Amino acid sequence: VTLPSSEKVDLNGADAATLQKQLAGVGETKAKAIVAYRDANGPFASVDELLEVKGIGKAILDRNRDKLEVN
Repeated sequence: VTLPSSEKVDLNGADAATLQKQLAGVGETKAKAIVAYRDANGPFASVDELLEVKGIGKAILDRNRDKLEVN
């Protein structure tokens, strides 16, 4: 399933279910970790800050970078 290019995932707005569904290599555990990180540290300042989340590495970030945004 390819998303239209305008269909970006907002790291600061998406819930765990959305993150899990839309991001390659992100399952339930990582999706929940992203939400937990956001809850603990506040909104993401940039897409690159995703690397601070436990379990998210450069490979996952690079695979998903073009469909991520921070609002």
